[in-house]
Amino acid sequence: MTEVLSGERTGTAPPVARRRSWVPRLRELALVPAIIVLLVIGAIVSDGYLDADNLISILGASAALALVVLGESLVLITGKFDLSLESTVGIAPAIGALLVLSDGFGTEWPTALCIAMILVVGAAIGAFNGLLIVKLGLNAFIVTLAMLIILRGVLVGATDGRTLFDMPDAFFVISNSTFAGLPLSVWLALVLFGVVGFFLRYHRVGRSLYAIGGNREAARAAGINVDRIMLLVFVVAGVLAALGGLVLTGYVGAINSSQGNGMIFQVFAAAVIGGISLDGGKGTMFGALTGVLLLGVVENLLTRSQVPAFWTQAVYGAIILVSLMIARFTGGKPQT
Repeated sequence: MTEVLSGERTGTAPPVARRRSWVPRLRELALVPAIIVLLVIGAIVSDGYLDADNLISILGASAALALVVLGESLVLITGKFDLSLESTVGIAPAIGALLVLSDGFGTEWPTALCIAMILVVGAAIGAFNGLLIVKLGLNAFIVTLAMLIILRGVLVGATDGRTLFDMPDAFFVISNSTFAGLPLSVWLALVLFGVVGFFLRYHRVGRSLYAIGGNREAARAAGINVDRIMLLVFVVAGVLAALGGLVLTGYVGAINSSQGNGMIFQVFAAAVIGGISLDGGKGTMFGALTGVLLLGVVENLLTRSQVPAFWTQAVYGAIILVSLMIARFTGGKPQT
């Protein structure tokens, strides 16, 4: 009787274990009806809210955030943080613009090379963060916070506090061009989320990220090259943040010295409400994507309702707190 109740000999999990296995999935899927409810509310309080143009606008405005959330989610799954991604969103495209503009660094490099340099800058920042955190064992929170401040200062200094205009069309093509009615930036984000989600679920290295986030020493003992994989994750996150910066540049039409400032709050809000655990080892890309969409709908609804912008930040903070409380009661332990 005891064996049957425990499931040890029957090969099936106990009822409590089976119920717990559904909790993370329910948390992710719970955002879908929440998004639908918000869309219905939007339709009630704002005429034309469900028009195709407005829905496409929500997706286009969320594309840059989605790419940065994708990068941050990978880092969080391994049990680390990267606060500097918001500064990478600003500095990477700014360096690319300054290399191509005649009133920038004076180099006037070819446009294609400057676009590539944007991604290289993102990779270099991620690699530097990774080396300090993985190889030197420094605290990820402190390192990336310091990098956030340093890169913000470098951005202001490199641009002299001015806004950069008149970049080549290639800087705007991802956000301004459309395919099947949607901006290319939206398709890019969807494809990358799909590819990364598939990679995490089915590839050996992808599954290793969850093992590292769950128990780093156990993963190391199992033969996983923890240091190499974590360093790669920081590099990929930097590249995705730089790509998000390029998308944001195209959406806004310029680069200012505060680009990306405060974005990390939205990034963490989207990741947390999407089910990415701050403890590491848990979360899916589908959940993270629904978190991005939920924030996009909320921001658009507040904007169309003419709610002052500063209340938006308060709403994001409230969303994070509510999500942490939900995670506490559904996950069995608090996130730290």
